[in-house]
Amino acid sequence: MKQRLLQRLTELGHDVVDHGPVVFDPEDDYPVYCLRAAEGVAADRAEGVEAVGVVIGGSGNGEQLAANLVAGIRAALVWSDETATLARAHNDAWVAAVGARMHPIEDAVGFVETFVSTPFSADVRHVRRLAMLTAYETKGVLPPLPTD
Repeated sequence: MKQRLLQRLTELGHDVVDHGPVVFDPEDDYPVYCLRAAEGVAADRAEGVEAVGVVIGGSGNGEQLAANLVAGIRAALVWSDETATLARAHNDAWVAAVGARMHPIEDAVGFVETFVSTPFSADVRHVRRLAMLTAYETKGVLPPLPTD
């Protein structure tokens, strides 16, 4: 799956950085690679580059958790075109986590194509919600409860 994703993203004109592994080993520890991929996206974004990333694992769940541990990263589990679209358009996610055992390769490639081509909507409600998450992540500030 990784090789097919690298090929397709390159065909689409994206500058692809591969954080490994070089060969598939089912015993690999995904945090080794997912943390580096997310760090790369975070570093690029800190420099003003509109970077996005993809992390791949068996289910995508652990990979999403690992990527989300990197400060400032928003990673989303992508398992359909709709979840890929919503992750970008509503959540301004920068990293897509994909489960290689969960989908045929071409379906997963399509989800990633959708993810990388969908812009953030910048809708007021989404900006407000993301600001709440950022305030909690950076300062530990819980959003206020709604008043009746």
